[in-house]
Amino acid sequence: MFPFYNCWRAGLLFLLLLAMAVREAWQVEEKTCDLIGEKDKESEKELALLKKLTPLFDQSFISTVGQGSESYTYKFRVCREVGSNNSGAGLVQINLKNNKETIIGRINETHVFNGSDWIMLTYKGGDEYNNHCGKEQRRAVVMISCNKKTLGGNFAPVSEERGKMQECFYLFEMDSSLACPPEDSHLSVGSILLITFASLVAVYFIGGFLYQRLVVGAKGMEQFPHLAFWQDLGNLVAVSSNRAVARVPILYLTVGNKQILSGLLQELAYSSFLSQSGLSLLE
Repeated sequence: MFPFYNCWRAGLLFLLLLAMAVREAWQVEEKTCDLIGEKDKESEKELALLKKLTPLFDQSFISTVGQGSESYTYKFRVCREVGSNNSGAGLVQINLKNNKETIIGRINETHVFNGSDWIMLTYKGGDEYNNHCGKEQRRAVVMISCNKKTLGGNFAPVSEERGKMQECFYLFEMDSSLACPPEDSHLSVGSILLITFASLVAVYFIGGFLYQRLVVGAKGMEQFPHLAFWQDLGNLVAVSSNRAVARVPILYLTVGNKQILSGLLQELAYSSFLSQSGLSLLE
């Protein structure tokens, strides 16, 4: 009886521990971006953009600006909570003078859209203003620009727009290769023609070689397709080259001969003139 009782206790304890582990895992599961709007009516384009930003989910970005009592540190994460207080904050501001933390935007109110080389990520639902913007909730706007040299970096605040009664926001910027357009991998027309020509030449020679060897039974150089044609073509090119080279010395000798003949004619004319005058070349 006692062994059975001990086994029953051990099994019950195991189930209890398993239930507690599942409960803890459920609680510590990280929150992610929740797009603005009803769950089943979220934009497919926005969902695709969030999926594109997935490599940034595990990164944290920090930027400190200002001097003295006006020094602030901004902490930002993409679709993940900043800190562990379960506040849903995606971007916070910390006043370095008194360490007061202000939530600029929460990930449960996310909006995202993009252009050709940028992505705009917006967190709404931040802490309310005290005396500005009609005491509405703060909002963070992060402009992610294309930079192929980094996955994510150069996070920095740009400005705060709070001179209006509503629609105020904090503007931030950062760089990421995820915002870059996909590279165009299409081949040019010339490349396509060159590849096609090379493929046809390869098929011609390989196919001709196999035909000559397997069907005709040729051996040695006779396996080369249309061997007589290529031999005649080579001879024709060689003869044309020899003719072009042979013309150069012929032209050179012709010019030299003209100069020699011209000199001889001048000497003969001078000798004839002297003989008619009764003079001699020796005098």
